[in-house]
Amino acid sequence: MAVMEKKHQFNFAYLVAALWAIVLFQYWFGPASQRADISYSQFETYLQDGSIKQVAVDEHFIHGEFKQPIDGKSRFITPRLEVALADKLARHQVEYTGVVQDTFLSSVISWVAPTLIFVLAWFFLFRKFADKQGMNGLMSIGKSRARVMVEKSTGVSFADVAGVDEAKQELVEVVQFLKEPEHFRRLGARIPKGVLLVGPPGTGKTLLARAVAGEAQVPFFSISGSEFIEMFVGVGAARVRDLFEQAKEQAPAIIFIDELDALGRARGVGPVAGGHDEREQTLNQLLAEMDGFNTAVGVIILAATNRPEILDPALLRAGRFDRQVLVDRPDKIGREQILRVHSKKIQLDAAVELATVAALTTGFTGADLANLVNEAAIVATRRNAGKVTLDDFVSAIERIVAGLEKRNRLINPQEKSIVAHHEMGHALVGMLLNPNQPIQKVSVIPRGIGALGYTIQRPSEDRYLLSSQELRDRMAILLAGRAAEQLVFAEVTTGAADDLAKATDIARAMVLRYGMSAEVGLQSLEMQQPLFLDNNQMPVHQEQGPEMAQKISLAVGALLDAAFARATELLQQNMALLREAALQLIKKETLNEQDLKAFSNQLLKQPRQ
Repeated sequence: MAVMEKKHQFNFAYLVAALWAIVLFQYWFGPASQRADISYSQFETYLQDGSIKQVAVDEHFIHGEFKQPIDGKSRFITPRLEVALADKLARHQVEYTGVVQDTFLSSVISWVAPTLIFVLAWFFLFRKFADKQGMNGLMSIGKSRARVMVEKSTGVSFADVAGVDEAKQELVEVVQFLKEPEHFRRLGARIPKGVLLVGPPGTGKTLLARAVAGEAQVPFFSISGSEFIEMFVGVGAARVRDLFEQAKEQAPAIIFIDELDALGRARGVGPVAGGHDEREQTLNQLLAEMDGFNTAVGVIILAATNRPEILDPALLRAGRFDRQVLVDRPDKIGREQILRVHSKKIQLDAAVELATVAALTTGFTGADLANLVNEAAIVATRRNAGKVTLDDFVSAIERIVAGLEKRNRLINPQEKSIVAHHEMGHALVGMLLNPNQPIQKVSVIPRGIGALGYTIQRPSEDRYLLSSQELRDRMAILLAGRAAEQLVFAEVTTGAADDLAKATDIARAMVLRYGMSAEVGLQSLEMQQPLFLDNNQMPVHQEQGPEMAQKISLAVGALLDAAFARATELLQQNMALLREAALQLIKKETLNEQDLKAFSNQLLKQPRQ
């Protein structure tokens, strides 16, 4: 049976009692206790004697004040009887005025309203702030903030998860163990205590956990690692204890900790090494709790992180998070499956082949693909279409990859000509060196923050290995824009800054990481990042003397010079075609794949070396 968390609720009876106490206090000790009820004849007598200082007259009563207190009363009230009272008051030079009738209800409201406003303001504002800051009472400050979801409350099932089949299979086994534990125990197997989902942002780690909640039909405690940490020392550890106690009492159950790196960062790292702060206390308590429970009771821990290299090694040893599941970027088949899931929510044209869209989105994560489908639907809506077509997907890909189109940005003819030759330099060399990957689009319409033009040539298949020659081809394609500028205008501009940076990164990786330089040899000289389970969390700097640094610089420069010379030579052989294609680009502003095929056929007839 679920144990309900005890909460301190506001009792309305207390408010009513407090309001009545205020009313009685006002009645006994307020202005009414200093007022005498007198008859009208007494009023006449006091008036003749000159004992009255001032009066206030309303429709039914005369309220007044004595010059000197009479029988301990400084004020009086009497019914109004005489019509010509005003004239009589004037003859005796008594100050008088008219007032709005004061009822008991209006008196109560005038006394109670300020207090009531203050109480409500405190209840609705301060209490909410206190709840968020963990200050809602000493008895609840250490309570877990985990959100409990049961069965289909998440609205997500394994059918909604695509492109990560291996990771999904691991979690399907977790759900099956919770439903049929004896099936696994019959051969003596035990389920891991903890399953850590590792992968880049947007690959679907949290979605997988929500799918587990939708399929398991057991209590699912979901909490973020940052929710354990508070300003009060010891609160995080108390919340960890409370979370595990609740899970054990509702077993079988699943605990899901999102963003585990916020809680499980390696201890003893940083400027205060060895410090015993709140985060370390919380982590120590989590380690102790994971050691202290048995999976036989049916409690399994899931966690997700995109920074496994900074986790404390103690979290990842056998008996804790002893199974790490990689949730990586999907391949082409996986991307197609993800697109099919998300495209169910939009009006998709029957002619759209999602396999084609998947081929154009190499490197996209599940979140990127979900955003792509939404952007494509927005593009189709913007042009008042009835269905989402392939062109809408292409436009959405360009929007995501290159940025927003800026047709209103004015470019002078000279700059437009430079940009056109620059982009066609990329395109023509790309067609020559990589004919298997057609150029999708070349444009001189500015996009994004600083791009005055762009060339899109995305790979049509997933590649996991690249040869030395392919890397040299990529550098030549990147530097072809600068080469075209120099050949046509005998001058270079700042437009190749991004191309130079990318080409330099490739050249340095070839020299320092891949051992593809004859001058440097087979040495790995790149700064080593911490390994997944390495106790040393600081990067390792490779010692490089001045001679080796000079060799590296010369090797990188040689690779870049060779790539630039190669691009220049290819463009010189196709100079007439470069000028013709640039003129077409200036005229149309955008050349698509069909427009570029004519230039590609002419390139194949040109001599190549």
